[in-house]
Amino acid sequence: MKKKIRKTRKDIKYYFLFQGLKGLMFFTRIFPRKLVLWVCGKLGGLAYYLVKDARKKTIANLTLALSKEKSEAEILEIAKKVFVNLGKNGADVLRTQHITDLEHWKEYVETEGWEHFENAFNKGKGVICVTCHMGAFEMLATNMVLRGYPASIVGTELSNKRIDDFVVNMRTSRGVEFIHRGKDTIKLIKTLKRGEVVGMLIDQDTRVKSTFADFFGIPAYTPLGAALIALKTGAAVVPFAIRRLENDKHLISVKPEIEIVKSGDLDKDIDKYTQIFNENLEAFIRKDLTQWVWMHERWKTRPQDVAEREREMQNE
Repeated sequence: MKKKIRKTRKDIKYYFLFQGLKGLMFFTRIFPRKLVLWVCGKLGGLAYYLVKDARKKTIANLTLALSKEKSEAEILEIAKKVFVNLGKNGADVLRTQHITDLEHWKEYVETEGWEHFENAFNKGKGVICVTCHMGAFEMLATNMVLRGYPASIVGTELSNKRIDDFVVNMRTSRGVEFIHRGKDTIKLIKTLKRGEVVGMLIDQDTRVKSTFADFFGIPAYTPLGAALIALKTGAAVVPFAIRRLENDKHLISVKPEIEIVKSGDLDKDIDKYTQIFNENLEAFIRKDLTQWVWMHERWKTRPQDVAEREREMQNE
């Protein structure tokens, strides 16, 4: 009976979430962008006070990572801005769904370091774009396809099918391919073998094969797939990230390709390059600490938890 009640509550929650997403998408399209960003920023700021669990996790993680650098007052200010930026960035992700030409897109998005991506792509071995949940990260793959590059993104299947379908349809509406994490590994490898592009977000503690790598000076259980696949396929690896600027445009930053050199010890190489990837992502985040998803429990898994996590994954 309790399970049935919990399921009913979840179904109701997801129903209203789905309707809210559709309503928000409509709102972001019909009103001027300045008004949309103001309203959604205010809603994000309101969520800071209303969503207690997310607020506590955000403050706790900021304190864990930055207490040696920032005062308590500074951490609280960053935490509030995290929620405001989530609202604004979410609004722009929804608002830009209808854009299908590059010139219109450039009214929203600037790009720096694009030559690093082009150099890697021209090698013809495929490109793994390692990135993180920073800024309007959903816009990264769209930027790629509007520039004429075949792109796929790897993502986790959401527990609610209606919401998952909504997100996948939103991501693929302009030609981006979607690869479900852990289910379509062969598709991922074939995509790289064709010389195409795969985006991989590796900044969250999720139920996938992972290894510990420092992140803000703290060991963080980090998905190892990007390093493993790069070592196995010879694909180039290029760090990407996006952040909102003061003028409300978005800046996509591209770093030079990370050279992958095999030592003959696969496990050692995976740890080495996963650490390098984390260092690059941390550098992006430090450019604006208010635009990363600090409410995610990034340092949840500790070394003593790994054996139990792996047993759970094997039984699923």
